[in-house]
Formats: sequence, C-alpha cells, structure tokens
Amino acid sequence: MSTIVSALVPPAEGQLHRNIDWRGAFWVASGVPALVLFSIGGIAGTTGKLAFLIWTVSMIMGFLQSFTYAEIAGLFPNKSGGASIYGATAWLRYSKFIAPLSVWCNWFAWSPVLSLGCSIAAAYILNALAPVPLFTDTSPEVAAYIAANTGTSAADAIAAVSAAATPAIRNWTLYGHTLGPVSFTFNATFFIGAVLMLIIFSIQHRGILGTANVQKYIGLFVIIPMLIVGVVPIVTGQIDWANFSPLVPLVAAYAPEPGAWNIAGWTLVLGGMFIAAWSTYGFETAVCYTSEFKNPGTDTFKAIFYSGLLCMLLFILVPFTFQGVLGLNGMLATPIVDGSGVADALAGMVGGGQLIHSLLVMLMILALVLCIMTAMAGSSRTLYQGSVDGWLPRYLSHVNEHGAPTRAMWTDLIFNLFVLAIASADATSFFFILAVSNCGYIIFNFLNLNAGWIHRIDNGHISRPWKAPSWLLGIGAIFSYVNMIFMGAGAKVWNPMALWAGLITAALIIPVFCFRHYLQDKGKFPDHMLADLGMNSSDLAVRKAGILPYLTLIAGVVVLLLANWLFVI
Repeated sequence: MSTIVSALVPPAEGQLHRNIDWRGAFWVASGVPALVLFSIGGIAGTTGKLAFLIWTVSMIMGFLQSFTYAEIAGLFPNKSGGASIYGATAWLRYSKFIAPLSVWCNWFAWSPVLSLGCSIAAAYILNALAPVPLFTDTSPEVAAYIAANTGTSAADAIAAVSAAATPAIRNWTLYGHTLGPVSFTFNATFFIGAVLMLIIFSIQHRGILGTANVQKYIGLFVIIPMLIVGVVPIVTGQIDWANFSPLVPLVAAYAPEPGAWNIAGWTLVLGGMFIAAWSTYGFETAVCYTSEFKNPGTDTFKAIFYSGLLCMLLFILVPFTFQGVLGLNGMLATPIVDGSGVADALAGMVGGGQLIHSLLVMLMILALVLCIMTAMAGSSRTLYQGSVDGWLPRYLSHVNEHGAPTRAMWTDLIFNLFVLAIASADATSFFFILAVSNCGYIIFNFLNLNAGWIHRIDNGHISRPWKAPSWLLGIGAIFSYVNMIFMGAGAKVWNPMALWAGLITAALIIPVFCFRHYLQDKGKFPDHMLADLGMNSSDLAVRKAGILPYLTLIAGVVVLLLANWLFVI
C-alpha cells in the first residue's frame, strides 16, 4: 500500500518527478551496451584470444549480481541514485564513513563515462570530417617522394607523405602538459567532446521523462545496428574459428604471441576481467530512478531484469563477432586499442558500400551519445540523492522545474571537462582514467553485494516488492570477493599506479562527508533519510549482524592485498 500511495502523491517542490515506468528506465539504461566500444580493443590487447570469454563470463557475473540490487532497490521506493544509495543505508549502522564510500565510489565510477565517451565520439567525428589519408608502397605520392629523395625507404616515405597530408586540425593543440602518470591536452578532440557534453546536458535539463523519450529513439537506432553487426558476419560465414584458439593468455600485453597459464598469464586475464566489469555490470543503473517510477514496487525489478537481458545479448554477441572476423592481429591494431577505429571495423564487417559504412559509423557515434546520456542521468542522481540523504554537500540537492537535478549535472559536467582533457591526450591516459574509475566501481560492488545480506539480517521484517532467492544473495557475496581479486591483480595491468590512485580517490570522500555531516548538519542525518525503512536515527544503534560486516571488510582488504602481491606481470 505504501508503494501505491507514494506513486500517487504529486512531487513536492524541489523533488524528482514520478514520470516514467520500467520501460523509461530501460531506455535510459539502453546506452550501457555501447560501453563495449570503450574497451573492446584494450581487453583484446591484454587477453588475446580469450577476450570473447572474458566478456561472456563478466556479463554472466553482472547479471547474477543484479538480483541483489533489485531486491535492495525495492526497499526504497522514494529514493533515486541507484544501488549505492540503497546499499549505503545497510552499512550506516556499522560505520558513518563506510556508507558514504559506497555512494562516492559509484559516482566516480560512472561519471567518467561522460568524458571517455565524448573523447571517442570526438575521434569518430574527426575521422569523418578530417580523415588521415592512407598511403601504401604503390601510392603515386609515395613513389614521387622516393624519386625526389633518393635512398629513402618505402616506410619512411609513407610516414613523410602521411604527415604532410594529415589535416592540420589533427595535430593542433592549444595547450598540453604531463601530470604524473598521465598527460592532458586541450586539442580538437577536447573541444568537440566538450560541445557534445553540453548538447547532452541540454537534453537532460528537461527531466527524466524527456531524457527517456529521446533515448528511446536513439536506442532503437543504436541497438538494431549493433544486433546487425553482431549477426550478419555469422550468417554470411565471415567468422574464422581459428581466431578462438588456442585459449591461452598472451605472452605479454599487446603482443600477438600466445603465452601460458602461469602467474603472468593469469594476471593479464584478471586485468581483462577487471576492466570488463566496468562495462558489463553497468546496467544496474536501471534502478537509479526508483523515486521517478510511477509504480516502484513493480517497475524496479522489471527495469533491471530486462536491461540485463539486453546487455547479456549484446555484450556476448558483439565481442564474439568482432574477434571472429578481425582476429588477434586485427584487434591489436592501434585504432582498435585506442577506440578511434572500432566504428570503422564494425561497419566494415557488414559491407554494403561507402553509404552503409558511413551510416553505421554515424550510428556508432549515436551509440556513444546514448551511453553518455545514460551516465549523466545516473551519476547526477547519485550526487542528488547523496546530498538529500546527508552524504554529500547540500547544494547538490537542487532540482529545476522539470525535476532534473541541475546542480548535480553541472558538477558532473565541470568535473568531466577536466577528465576529458586527460582522456583526449593518448591511449595511456584514457585507460588510466578508466582503470581508476573502475577501482571505485569494484569497491561499490563489494559494499553493495554484501549490503544485500546485511539488509536481510537488520531489516528482514520489511516487506520487499521482489525478494531474491537466498542462493543468489550468497553468490553475490562470493562474487564481491572475486571482484576484489580482479581489482588487486588487474588494475596494475592498465597502469602501475592505477590501484593506488583509485584508493586515494576513494578516500577523498572522508573530507567531503565530514564537511557535510559535521559542519553543515552538526553531526545529525536528515530525518527523512531512513523513512523508507520506517526507522529513525536511534534505531541505528541496533546491529543484528554483529561483527560480521566488520569481518567482511577486513576480509575484502586482505583479499585485495594478497591478489596484488601474488599476481604480477
């Protein structure tokens, strides 16, 4: 009854609006499959012919984990912001500081999708508007250069002619510099990406209903071509089954020679599982909009379940076809690894001439726009609800007349302009950002997969619109430690400093939370924070789970450090 009532009450001023059902959340989350474009080349570069299995296993893990999130989301019909918000409440009884860590880590895991996606989309646009000419040994320009420069090799001639013919905008940079393990630059990619980000911001300014309506049409234009790209090469017999064997790790990252199942090989495999999780687990964003559902009791489970089925199909099909057609050497090509040539490769699999090729490239750009919109919608609501519940600064609680959390969106935008400058520099900087953000995502998943059983113990008396089978909660808890192994062993594959940079970034929540809780709120949480559970602040003193949550945290840290020590390249 409480769910029905909450769905019928008009939104108060300054609150999100109940404008969508599970279909709206499904379309908002439909941008998640496009995340495969971010790291399909990078994962192939670190895992070789195992890449298609990495995507498959990671997607199955993400799907099984989602049932825990579906249950705990149903406990909070009046909150948005996703599983991190719902899981944080479970940890609140045991530590004021662990709870906001979940919210913070989820945000800085999702938010960089804006900048990373815009950097790839900008590269596609540059490729379309100012392509780099391709020359071979037989090109007249190369022959003329060799004739004019006696003794020049063909390779040197191709490099010189290519450099001379490359449009100036491809090399133009307003300013660039090196900062620690990464570089940053204000080049053409940065400015095109910034424009894309502003366009997406303007669409989401209209609120969740407008966002869902726009994404429904973009989603149809994107999902259908991705299915075509995944199916056509199989039907037309383009799959080379030799591209799937032998199933052994690479001898070294980005080297095409097969290696062995030794410590170094396992480390590369775990690095692939680590970065794949950032994409394949992402459909949990479908439960970010619980307080915007017309009927959260039924919409919550449907949203995450059907979003998971869509991701299951595309995250398994597209990498399989991609590997089957291109092979290992094709996947290790620089344009595939850095993401700029993935759209060209996928379009080339379908054939049909230049028109079809250009059309599919444009649709891949739309796919990136779709996942960027998904990320902005979800991450901004995490900031908003984190502020409403007393975890993050108060100014993030504001929404406009359309029910859009505009101050949270502006915060996302400004943060991502800085990240975009790093992502636009080179592939090393791109994957450093990706790895650091994924450290936050793994921490969030660890805390929230264990929040499922903590909620069962402490809040078992509360009615659940959908209750996961206990064995699925148990699998989620086991997977939380498996994910910590991925993080401890795999983050170093992408950058030696990625793990420690991720942990430092996670720790930044401590001063942020202290500012809000102790300076702004004088050590008290907002009264409405626990309203969905029928609790007040005094009830937090009851800890039915005893020391189990503390033992869980200690075990997680031990597993992380052991994995980091044992698995080396």
